[in-house]
Amino acid sequence: MPNTKNYHWRIAGFYFFYYAFIGMFAPYWSLYLQSIHFDAIEISILLSIQPVMRMLAPGIWGWLADHTGKRLLVVQVAAALSAMFYLGVFATTSFWGLFIVLALMAFFWSASMPLVEATTLTYLGKNTAHYGRIRSWGSIGFIVSVVGLGFAFDYVAIAWLLWAGLVCEIGILIFSRQIPKTEVLAHHTDSQSIRQIVMQPRVLALFGACFLMSVAHGPYYTFFSIYLVEHGYAKSAVGGLWALGVICEIGVFFVMPSLVRRFGFTRILLISFSAAILRFLLIGWTVDIVVLLLFAQVLHALTFGAYHAASVGLVHEFFQGRHQSKGQALFGSLTYGAGGMLGGLASGPIWQHWGASALYTFSALMALLGLLLVARRLASLK
Repeated sequence: MPNTKNYHWRIAGFYFFYYAFIGMFAPYWSLYLQSIHFDAIEISILLSIQPVMRMLAPGIWGWLADHTGKRLLVVQVAAALSAMFYLGVFATTSFWGLFIVLALMAFFWSASMPLVEATTLTYLGKNTAHYGRIRSWGSIGFIVSVVGLGFAFDYVAIAWLLWAGLVCEIGILIFSRQIPKTEVLAHHTDSQSIRQIVMQPRVLALFGACFLMSVAHGPYYTFFSIYLVEHGYAKSAVGGLWALGVICEIGVFFVMPSLVRRFGFTRILLISFSAAILRFLLIGWTVDIVVLLLFAQVLHALTFGAYHAASVGLVHEFFQGRHQSKGQALFGSLTYGAGGMLGGLASGPIWQHWGASALYTFSALMALLGLLLVARRLASLK
């Protein structure tokens, strides 16, 4: 029987390649699409496919995993089909061709992470505050991908991006077969329906606030790289700026146990939403002031790192027993999925008609609404 350390590295390996794929996709896919002559609206639509599937697919996969009790088999099948459909990006550069390929790939790719999150938190048991230390390997994968590709694209064509994505898909597939099995313990909420849990005021408040945070980040993931390049930043600098944020995120993941003990998940969310307001205003209005742009990227430690660990931790507290996979899947669907889709789709028209400053002011406004929801609803509920 493998020991706990081996389990740690097996889960960490999956996180590494999964987020390395995001490090390939989020900063550079828009540049690839721009290189094959898509306009802002087409780019925003194609980049919104992934959050659309993160909205639709995880609920299906989460229900299947909890219903069959074969969580890891679902992860493995989804990883294999995701890698297979990804191969389609080599076969087409048409809008509708890529639309279909990305939709099929994302439908299966989006299945894995909520189930792996549930597995990781079950594996940690009462030590869920240490989630960030395993999750940090995803951040390391993101950094390796975003920095390496950033420097590479100063010398090679952006089309090489497709091969980097294939490497990440293969890594996800390999480590999906290494994740250890975990036992789902019975809980007193097992007799409740998933709807009863979701309709609790504290759960609705959390999901609503996190939906708004994902809307706020939609413009960042869709147009940040194009925005920087248009303001004269080299692609290596673009990669460096993305990586800076994730390096700071890793630091937060490692100190999350002490932060949770001192502040609790809800206070961490209040700080994270406040930081997001400032960050997006800085991006929108001070892109040419390097020191302020660097500070904005440092704030990623709070707007994603601390935010993600706190929100996932709360979801794990709210959804126990047989509802673990469905809870994480619903969270991913309604926040990163639906919120990311809305933020991404809104990005194209705002960018095209009113410009980048208006776009990132919109992001700041969404973060403000999320902050008010956390402060007035989640923080006040016991």
